[in-house]
Amino acid sequence: MKNGFIAPGEQLLSRVSKAVEQHPRKLTALIAALLFGGGGFAAASLDTSEPLPDDFVVREVLEAVEPLPVQEQVQSLDVHSFNLFRTESTRSSDTVESLLARLGVDDPAAASFLRREPTFRSQLLGRAGRNVTVEATDQHALRKLTARWAPQDDGTFKRLVIERVSDGSFQSRVEAAPLAAATRLASATIRSSLFAAADEARIPDPVVVQIADIFSSDIDFERQLRAGDRFNVVYEALEADGETMRTGRVLSVEFVNKGRTHQAMWFQEPGRKGGYYDLDGKSLESSYLSSPMEFSRVTSSFKMRFHPILHQWKAHLGTDYGGAIGTPVRSVGDGVVEFAGVQNGFGNVVIVRHNNTDETLYAHLSRIDVRRGQAIAQGQRVGALGQTGWATGPHLHFEFRVNGVHKNPQLIVKRNDAVTLSAEARPHFDRLARAMRVQLAAAATATAVASAD
Repeated sequence: MKNGFIAPGEQLLSRVSKAVEQHPRKLTALIAALLFGGGGFAAASLDTSEPLPDDFVVREVLEAVEPLPVQEQVQSLDVHSFNLFRTESTRSSDTVESLLARLGVDDPAAASFLRREPTFRSQLLGRAGRNVTVEATDQHALRKLTARWAPQDDGTFKRLVIERVSDGSFQSRVEAAPLAAATRLASATIRSSLFAAADEARIPDPVVVQIADIFSSDIDFERQLRAGDRFNVVYEALEADGETMRTGRVLSVEFVNKGRTHQAMWFQEPGRKGGYYDLDGKSLESSYLSSPMEFSRVTSSFKMRFHPILHQWKAHLGTDYGGAIGTPVRSVGDGVVEFAGVQNGFGNVVIVRHNNTDETLYAHLSRIDVRRGQAIAQGQRVGALGQTGWATGPHLHFEFRVNGVHKNPQLIVKRNDAVTLSAEARPHFDRLARAMRVQLAAAATATAVASAD
């Protein structure tokens, strides 16, 4: 059923339409108006510049209409309040005021409370990259602030919650909760460098480091990458309330380098150490990582060089890696710490015995994080890059020795463990490999669709 003030207008427009069809030349103007309001009326009028035929009737129609019941709704909107939500990442230079301003909060009482709140100050101020979510009133007053972080690699995270209570004051609490595991698919194409491609595809750096470690015996990531090389990866992410706290293990990866496809997946047999295999079941595990640092550049390789302090040509029996003081240094393989302390021109030194023949040395450390006799795993942190001993600048001096003889550290990654799958594990491996092929294809497809959008 149509509203009363609409129907007369439609009837009139219908009549005028018929008149236009019958008398297109004589009818020169048409004005239709519908007016409504409380106790008002609807009117329609027709004006012509030429006489109309005798059979054409123009009639003025007046009809009372009921006012719309909008006043109650308007009053409800006047008294209605709503909340505003916003999330921002902290910056190392943040103050309470600058962070609240980016979050859209203008609340002196809240700012005063946050300046005094010890957990907020220690966990958020001066720390870059931590997400903070606020709930504010439409007047930009703070109702609730939430931040999360994972202080330890123990599968849990901390949640800071600051809320305004009924008397207008603020209360804070710190909660602990388990991280939730999720799977991520991603794909990237090399244009300039591996890390630039990962940044463009929003793939975390720890995932890229794992990819470089997995294929380090097959691909020289410093010299062999080409524009147009690409990779697809499936990896774990650990989430706190849906927010990614950290990445986990790479589950499978496919890397196309110079037209050649390399594939790998993680697999662990019951009772055995897990590792990476190609999708046909061949082990890709190397006895040693390609580098003692995740993010590094070689500043001096294994060769003759002019010594910067002794000012003479001398064999450089290791590899130097540049970086900032404090950059983590990791053991390239499983082993036992043989020495941890100060050693003449090397400054702070860690020596790891890997087996009866092999040992590695890490020198000029700013700190030592292991002790003599400690068993350590491949990739475990042994210290941090520094400038102790005879060093003209911050760097790590790394050596690899076999039966006491120095070897080129950049070649040790070629040593494979040659782990083979057991007959019992093979059916399970093949099923998982088929699933990984599907996921890697999905990673490439999903990225292509996202790029097209």
